[in-house]
Amino acid sequence: MRRVLRLIVLTLAVPVLYLLASALLPLIRGPGPDLSGPPAHWIGLLQGPIHTDILFPLTPETRTRFAFAQAAGVPLNHPEARWLIFGWGAAAFYTTAGTYADISASAVLSAALGDEAVIRLDAIGHLPPLENLRFLQLSDAQFQALLAETAANIASETRLNHPGFTGSDAFFPAHGRFHLFRTCNVWLGETLRASGIPFGLWTPANWSVSLALDRHLSDQTG
Repeated sequence: MRRVLRLIVLTLAVPVLYLLASALLPLIRGPGPDLSGPPAHWIGLLQGPIHTDILFPLTPETRTRFAFAQAAGVPLNHPEARWLIFGWGAAAFYTTAGTYADISASAVLSAALGDEAVIRLDAIGHLPPLENLRFLQLSDAQFQALLAETAANIASETRLNHPGFTGSDAFFPAHGRFHLFRTCNVWLGETLRASGIPFGLWTPANWSVSLALDRHLSDQTG
């Protein structure tokens, strides 16, 4: 009986501790280089219910850096394109989640237990005001480091055989693996910190990202 009770307590404790950590650890600044300097560039962070994308301005520099995406069908050079959407996520989950109704139980389980990662790139035009869109002002050193960090996560410039969701996006193989303790939002935090951008120690959920932004980057958001 005691073993059963211990198992029940442990089963209940794990999700509680996970939720507590997802709310407390974002408030602690994680390690990263100091690349602060005069503000020079804007990027966007577009948050959905469970996922956050990075938005890079489509300058000649970013178009050159991600030129392979144009060759793969992402219209970076379209005259109305203004932003590059960059997202990292679990292969089985991310590539089936055109809408949340599309997500299967097997894809969720695969993502939670461990799955290969993919990167999604898309190009969009002018952005209307959105409640779930926040902009960060970065130094030139931070911006250059973020470009390098995100590009380094692309394992292959060959587009995956997937139709995408918008008709203008594409998926590419990514380095690393997705699992419950390294979600897309954890990857985001790792990438921002590695680029010298102050961020929370561990940010597994969207509310974790919001807490980290408010705590560490309130003076750089717009």
